[in-house]
Amino acid sequence: MGQQIEVQQRTVLDQVLLVTTDRGLTGQDGAAFTSAATAAEGSGFGARLAEQLFAADDAIDHVYVASNEVVVRRGGEWDAGAADAASTIVAQFLRFYPE
Repeated sequence: MGQQIEVQQRTVLDQVLLVTTDRGLTGQDGAAFTSAATAAEGSGFGARLAEQLFAADDAIDHVYVASNEVVVRRGGEWDAGAADAASTIVAQFLRFYPE
């Protein structure tokens, strides 16, 4: 139930993952989160997505969500497995029953 989001990912400077989606997740203003706690205090889709990303990877230290872009920074480099895991969270974000 829900819709799968189509995503494209690329890393920048080894520590930043850019995930571009085929639909807007927030307004143009966007929202930044520096921890699971700041995400939990927030409201809206951006905050809920950030919570899921922080919960999935302890190395993530910053999430920014604006329109159809999700920018995720880790304390270390992104490897293929970690990048794919984060992209999958974004892709399945609007699904009620994730795969």
